[in-house]
Amino acid sequence: MSGFLFNEIIFGPVKSRRLGVSLGINLLPIDYKYCTFNCVYCECGWNEEHKTKHSPLPKREEIALLLRQKLEQLLKDGVVPNNITFAGNGEPTIHPDFAKIVDDTILLRDEFFPKASTTVLSNASLVHKPGIFNALLKVDNNILKLDCGSETQYQRINLAKSNISLAQHVENLCLFKGDLIVQTLFLSGNVDGKIIDNTTEEEVSLWLDHIKKINPKKVMIYPIDRETPAQDLNKIPKEKLMEIASRVNTLGIKTEVY
Repeated sequence: MSGFLFNEIIFGPVKSRRLGVSLGINLLPIDYKYCTFNCVYCECGWNEEHKTKHSPLPKREEIALLLRQKLEQLLKDGVVPNNITFAGNGEPTIHPDFAKIVDDTILLRDEFFPKASTTVLSNASLVHKPGIFNALLKVDNNILKLDCGSETQYQRINLAKSNISLAQHVENLCLFKGDLIVQTLFLSGNVDGKIIDNTTEEEVSLWLDHIKKINPKKVMIYPIDRETPAQDLNKIPKEKLMEIASRVNTLGIKTEVY
């Protein structure tokens, strides 16, 4: 399965399950996934580790110009985005000019659609870098990944390319002092003979401990919704997701299931 890739730097707007009318910004190559994680469920497919020659990342100036042109067109057409969202073909914070591009985007948002939110979808693998951390604090919605309760499932589900353990990942999320949204995809299945399941009582209990420690302003819970690179994966029923969400709510943390 090759995966779904965005073939533009500025894409949409699209109707998002979580973000409403969302105009996307893809800071990554348009012909392959570029990410610090290699999640078994990622709609973009697997990382292409075998590539010896990579396409260049779009330049800051090009991104700003294309975004301005798109916002001008949306204003002319009377289309009002709810969100301007950094997403795309992998991990947006990889881009070396990520922080400056965030600044550019906020300025353009303020000029054209000041009521729109700025949003980043990130796996949080690079938030230990001060420039990335500070940039994420500037956006309205920094939506950061935490899929697992245990180190075992973290390694099986997220396949992190970095040496950051789950414990360190949780500590990094705690740095935001609650000013973040946690997103979690629940799933089960089997990959290369190894059990994938972050919905067991043990896993959910450990995950809830992490959530309590991080204390985010909101938790977004969702199932597999698109084709996945690993084939033997199962979509979790909404009833199970609602049950998990109710346990988050008992912590006094707002939770939504998508």
